Amino acid sequence: MTASPEVARRRTFAIIAHPDAGKTTLTEKLLLFGGAIQLSGAVKARGQQRRARSDWMKVEQERGISVTASVMTFEHQNCVFNLLDTPGHEDFSEDTYRTLTAVDSAVMVIDAAKGIEAQTRKLFEVCRLRDVPIITFINKMDREGRDAFSIMDEIEKELALDVTPATWPIGMGREFLGCYNLLADQLLFMEREGAKDRARQALACQGLADPQLDRLLPKHAVATLREEVEMVRELCPPFDLDSYRAGHLTPIFFGSALNNFGVRELLAGLVGMAPSPRQQKALQRRVDPHEDQVTGFVFKIQANMDPKHRDRIAFLRLCSGHFRRGIRMLHVRSGKLLNIHNPQLFLAQDRDRAEEAWAGDILGLPNHGNLRIGDTLTEGEELHFTDIPSFAPELLRKVRPDDPMRAKHLERTLRQLGEEGAARVFKTHLSSEWIIGVLGVLQFEVLADRIKTEYDLPVHYEGTPIHTARWLESADSLRLKAFFNGNTAAMAEDHDGSPVFLARNAWHLETAVKEWPEIHFLKTKEQFIR
Repeated sequence: MTASPEVARRRTFAIIAHPDAGKTTLTEKLLLFGGAIQLSGAVKARGQQRRARSDWMKVEQERGISVTASVMTFEHQNCVFNLLDTPGHEDFSEDTYRTLTAVDSAVMVIDAAKGIEAQTRKLFEVCRLRDVPIITFINKMDREGRDAFSIMDEIEKELALDVTPATWPIGMGREFLGCYNLLADQLLFMEREGAKDRARQALACQGLADPQLDRLLPKHAVATLREEVEMVRELCPPFDLDSYRAGHLTPIFFGSALNNFGVRELLAGLVGMAPSPRQQKALQRRVDPHEDQVTGFVFKIQANMDPKHRDRIAFLRLCSGHFRRGIRMLHVRSGKLLNIHNPQLFLAQDRDRAEEAWAGDILGLPNHGNLRIGDTLTEGEELHFTDIPSFAPELLRKVRPDDPMRAKHLERTLRQLGEEGAARVFKTHLSSEWIIGVLGVLQFEVLADRIKTEYDLPVHYEGTPIHTARWLESADSLRLKAFFNGNTAAMAEDHDGSPVFLARNAWHLETAVKEWPEIHFLKTKEQFIR
């Protein structure tokens, strides 16, 4: 095993936030400052310019929300960034959870006026379970918001996370003048020119006592800056790289993504602070990114990224080795060898063919139904990467095509969406009806819209008496068969053919669990084959 400089320069990270915190805007500005795009799709732009690069689906562009994770790869300052933009809306949290299994760090975006919100808290807990290091970006400082000390105190108390500012704001809202870079002793001054704001080149300072601060800033602003920074240095621990990478401390950057301010410093922070690819946990052992053999796991399937070709792409997180186009890899679940002829790198919907890649990179593999979420690919070793879950749905409805003659089309469509992880789809054993299960109501609307738009298949939903669904597992196949035969009316299978119990109510589920102790009724299903 030899340490690779290519692995060391990878930064694979996700952006997490509550809806409307500015996550998608920040994603665009990181791409802009990173040189990946030439024009930012600002919210107020018109026509094609209005469409955010990460929100490429038609339904996302129409509704102005992110409903699926996007992958964007670009190079900046000798680093290769794999940026994963996640859905902010809680109804799509499962896609976000799976995406977070594929990253080595995260950027948490917080609205300066609102502080920590519900979805931010949930996503942070997912990161904590995996010890994912987090950089915090306090956004919208050009608007009236909460005191910086108040936001930091909230992060420290509610998330049980040490905080240390990397930059410090000078004013807020109409009085926001810029920031002081505490790590580099630089003044980051934002000029206001009519309706446009722009960041001036960072100005090196000889500490906060530097007299040029008095020349450039109003008297009250520089006095407040010096006083607040002195308090910060007394109250907050100094930045510690090991503590950050262990997930115990978050460096905080302040700025305004919409106005391009603070984004350059955040990007520099990712270069200097964020970890290169980390070890990945498999059932058999831990996999080091510098190992010679190529390994990876599928964390996402996306259908119809190219509507003209009805394609399906499997997103593969490389965990180790030097990947080369044309390599033969073992598909561990099936035991088959696959020739990887046309791997893709992404800028959201746009793609380039990948001739090579390294641990930490995200590859798109054209998929004709043979790859599933949780699958492992290796150069021969039988590994099963863990912690890639599916969750039992909380809301269930029957789905039918408006045209009854297109039932077969609906079946193919739902199986594809099930493989993609967009929803849970179940086919009942007795009536052969299709039931869609989701975590949030908005998913029903988005799925119906996608089925109509992408598959030209109008559908409608109907109510169902089903309360919840549970996957069934048992070491005793005879007992499992006996349960199946005794509860035929409540049995179904998912898109993989796995047995599912559809409970009418809480009592129905509790009774089954009590009477059949040999059977496991799973609310969360691991996406690998033991």
